[in-house]
Amino acid sequence: MNNGAKRRVGILISGRGSNMLSLIEAAKAPDFPAQIVAVGSNKPEAKGLETASKEGFATFAVDHKLYGKDREAFERDLDAKLRENNVELLVLAGFLRLLTPWFVHQWQGRMINIHPALLPSFTGLHTHERALTEGVRIHGATVHFVTAEMDVGPIIAQGAVPVLDGDTPDALAARVLEVEHRIYPIALEAVASGKVHISGLRVKIDNSEHEGDSLIA
Repeated sequence: MNNGAKRRVGILISGRGSNMLSLIEAAKAPDFPAQIVAVGSNKPEAKGLETASKEGFATFAVDHKLYGKDREAFERDLDAKLRENNVELLVLAGFLRLLTPWFVHQWQGRMINIHPALLPSFTGLHTHERALTEGVRIHGATVHFVTAEMDVGPIIAQGAVPVLDGDTPDALAARVLEVEHRIYPIALEAVASGKVHISGLRVKIDNSEHEGDSLIA
């Protein structure tokens, strides 16, 4: 556990932050190797900010609309807020902004995201609709390190659900969301423990507790 010190985690959201809540609950465990220190959003009205504030966390908003098309200026102010809170690890939990290579470089190897599909399949948006259209039998969610290319970073954890006859995108999304809530805390724990190593596109974890099925739900 990083020499006994808990890693300081910032969470970025754009909406209600359901994955944020699963991480908050996991981090309440005394032996969890990370502590959440700040929750930020690109939308001042994001409901998750109110939820996080009630839980006692520092919150902030950097409204991307105020920056027009200057994405890097927005990200520099976002980065400054994270550094003000001494954030060490950054978790994207429904943060609906494409990040520039500049921002990704600042947090290289220290920023993770969850995607509602089994990467490398179905990158981008509308994953559940596309999974149904393509007729796949297995769907799910993936936690991965963020790289400059969207939804392509090294995979930390994955969870799968069957695609059922008669599934709608909403029904499938609800089952996938349950998987997201299970695997995101597991992935953050593995990263915050300091025992995750990136080798190319592969993630290696040298703690037997996190080998095998513990990172596959």
